[in-house]
Amino acid sequence: MIKQRWSSQLNFILVTAGAAVGLGPIWKFPYMAGENGGGAFVLISFLAMFLIGVPIMLGEISLGKIARANPVASMRLLAKQHKLSSRWSFLGWWGALALILVLAFYSVIAGWSIAYIFKLWTGQLHAKSATEILQIWDNFLNNPLELLFWHTIFMFCTMFVVSRGVNQGLEKASKIMMPGLFLVLIILMLYSATIGDFSSAWRFLFTPDFSKLTPLVALNALGQAAFALAIGAGCMLTYGCYVPSDAKLSKDCLLIASMLIVSSIISGLAMFPLVFAYNLPVAGGPGLMFTVLPIAFNAMPFGLIFGGLFFIMLWFAAWTSSISMAEPLVVILDGEFKSTRGKSAIFIGIIAWTIGAIALLSFNVLRGSNIFDYIADFATNIILPTGGLAFAIFAGWKMPAQSMKLAMNITSDVSFKAWQILIKYLAPTGILAVFVAGLL
Repeated sequence: MIKQRWSSQLNFILVTAGAAVGLGPIWKFPYMAGENGGGAFVLISFLAMFLIGVPIMLGEISLGKIARANPVASMRLLAKQHKLSSRWSFLGWWGALALILVLAFYSVIAGWSIAYIFKLWTGQLHAKSATEILQIWDNFLNNPLELLFWHTIFMFCTMFVVSRGVNQGLEKASKIMMPGLFLVLIILMLYSATIGDFSSAWRFLFTPDFSKLTPLVALNALGQAAFALAIGAGCMLTYGCYVPSDAKLSKDCLLIASMLIVSSIISGLAMFPLVFAYNLPVAGGPGLMFTVLPIAFNAMPFGLIFGGLFFIMLWFAAWTSSISMAEPLVVILDGEFKSTRGKSAIFIGIIAWTIGAIALLSFNVLRGSNIFDYIADFATNIILPTGGLAFAIFAGWKMPAQSMKLAMNITSDVSFKAWQILIKYLAPTGILAVFVAGLL
């Protein structure tokens, strides 16, 4: 039984938002929108967040609030209480696999952001042409030792905070990082709007071209929604364990999802005006912001300052999310194997670091192997949606309705009935339809 609680509702919202408002909306959303046709992808991913993601998120947090244990133990306990198969505990392990894989590639990308802070502030990117900026990026990816160094620095930072616990680690970090992240994002968006091609960026993001909407685009949009909201992996269930009994979860979940969408929009509007202004490819892939933005920062007044702020913000975003992903893994080890928090953090850090170290070799030594892409796609497009489907079935169909309503602290019968319809019918149908369409 987990006895710790969030010290306030605001801290719960900030930490949970930190799990969602990370690399998903800031790093992944812009390049995924670029690779998947812009407006159609944006529309589908936002609809998926509210109609599929939020109901599952609400259900997952409620399960944690009821069970007050790690994801594996929670599913085992709830299954036993309601005379269900003990195999439901496997869902906790399935989610743990997603978390360790996402944490691994998160750390690699976050290492890039730290490296680019130093590249900007030491003058390595100053007064360089677009061709030279692209060459610096290629040289960076071709240097496995440099990638490994920054990957190691970031993983150490993450595990240091996690080892300090919920109140001294997670809450303190999120109270500083989340407001700072939004402040820098807004500054960059306003600046990008003044010097970039804002109208083209707006049309690209908010004018859907449904001719580009394919089953693969829909699957990517669903995966992006699950990835961004951190559902389907037991992360939200773990945070539900720390929720006070009087918390109104439905309002909190809607607020967190709204923060996520706002950050995604701001991030897209900070990035794409520069992409269009400098005639750069919108489908720039994972390295989009590391090639596009340094070119723009070189042309900006005070570009050195804004560039540094951006990559610090990206680092903060990744840091809050990675801390949020490591927490359930540490809690599982503590609960299932009676480990201490410090030892669990070290063990998780070593495993994630090793996977990340192998993944980063696909950019250089093992170029063409696509290990990094396989890890990212398997975690975000397979494990998270299937985990979300399983949580939807369990929360919607297996748990007593009254228990879920009490956990959510919902007083309105209409609101609760709406949640039931979404999680019992729309969410599973939507996830299955996308998967089937992707196989055809």
